[in-house]
Amino acid sequence: MTNGDLATRLGPTITPDPRRVIIKLFVPGEDAALTRTRSAALIDRVTGLDEDTAADLLQDVLRRFGGRHDDLEATFAHHHDLVRHRVRRDAELSLTSRLLVGAYFSHEYAVEGAAVCNPSMVPHPDQSGLDPGTLRVAISLRQIGEGHLSSIGFTTALLGPGSALVLGDRSGPLSTGRGHPARHRRDLLAADAWDNEVSAAMLRALPEHFDDDDFERTIARLPGDLLTRTTAQRTLEELRRAIRAEYAVAFSAELPLHRRVLWPSTAAERNGMEDARFVQVFDEDGTASYRATYTAYDGRHIRSHLLASDDLRLFTITPMRGPAAANKGMALFPRPVGGRRLALCRSDGEIIGLTTLDRNNTWQPPVPLHVPRRAWELIQVGNCGSPIETRYGWLVLTHGVGPMRDYAVGAMLLDLHKPERVIAELPGTLLTAGDAERDGYVPNVVYSCGGLLHAGAIWLPYGAGDTCIGFARVPLDGLVEAMRPPA
Repeated sequence: MTNGDLATRLGPTITPDPRRVIIKLFVPGEDAALTRTRSAALIDRVTGLDEDTAADLLQDVLRRFGGRHDDLEATFAHHHDLVRHRVRRDAELSLTSRLLVGAYFSHEYAVEGAAVCNPSMVPHPDQSGLDPGTLRVAISLRQIGEGHLSSIGFTTALLGPGSALVLGDRSGPLSTGRGHPARHRRDLLAADAWDNEVSAAMLRALPEHFDDDDFERTIARLPGDLLTRTTAQRTLEELRRAIRAEYAVAFSAELPLHRRVLWPSTAAERNGMEDARFVQVFDEDGTASYRATYTAYDGRHIRSHLLASDDLRLFTITPMRGPAAANKGMALFPRPVGGRRLALCRSDGEIIGLTTLDRNNTWQPPVPLHVPRRAWELIQVGNCGSPIETRYGWLVLTHGVGPMRDYAVGAMLLDLHKPERVIAELPGTLLTAGDAERDGYVPNVVYSCGGLLHAGAIWLPYGAGDTCIGFARVPLDGLVEAMRPPA
């Protein structure tokens, strides 16, 4: 224990690994006119090389970088295709020249170049081959690279027996997956639709589930007198924007979880995907899958988005709607409670609230659960991930911010059947920054996006200094015994 905290640190840590790199498109130039000029000139210089020189250069690039990435030639071919409109129309490029052009328009990006932090933990889909008392877990990571750009990564660990924790492998080339055809829901689009004749006609004509081609075919069938209205094109573009924010990413089943990276893919995410709170969820029939809320950041605005996956291989992404989704920190309950879909939120930036998903898939204004009250949380409070179901009630791990923007982790207990009711709180802190954890990318931060219950104990991964990740454990019975009814 440290500083009188209730939780015990476990020892293993995850630190940023600059060898974990992906390939991004690189286009020289700082503005549109300069980019056009420099790109065309670069392509002319590359394609002006004789074939032998180009072949030797390409083989050298493949030799030096091939072991760091899967299917490097396919990436170079893709990047060539993205800039081939800059190639002179009379030029006929060989395969070698096309791949070399792609290499010059590529660069490596270290996804953890600055930090890893803000983890969450869920049971891994594969629990085979384990000793009694051991649980294999999947851990999500917020990865921060150059320019403070965040993405979502993964690793694995084995919990138990006892207090043992063994981290999994983190080596090998990374993959950002491949786009997968997204299926859209008409009822979700309705929540974004403008209230006019064009949007009403689209919603009437679209099937309950549709893809991008269905959407465009529906537009083509709209009556001409609707398409000529002054608001028609603006309405259709807003509807297109709404469905473009929904997408899917798939990874090969053979690719280990720790090599999968969820990378920003839409305008709403262009400056990062932050603080994913993963939870294993159960439908009313007992079917298990995974969900995560995360913060999409475009450089100016933040918004809660939802990840859904059955197996942590195929992920679908949709924006979350409603007043409660307008800020950071949403966390889903793992199952319906009394027929209601619930989530924790902090829509006002200061207070932990409880929100309900209505029939229109809109997260309603929250009911306040916990306001800043103790010295270590007077600036703001929030959740440290989804509520954990226990025999005592819903255990909510909280975080608070105190003087000098010093973070601490606390806990409270909600009634199992009426989560609006707080039945107990931890008077002190569960975890605070130890002396060796204070310094980092953002000093004095201990922060988690979700732990779990295993073998009678709460296991908590946490970010320290917004730089690295540690792990702590506390017996559930001892934690609940230390809690008190709310004042």
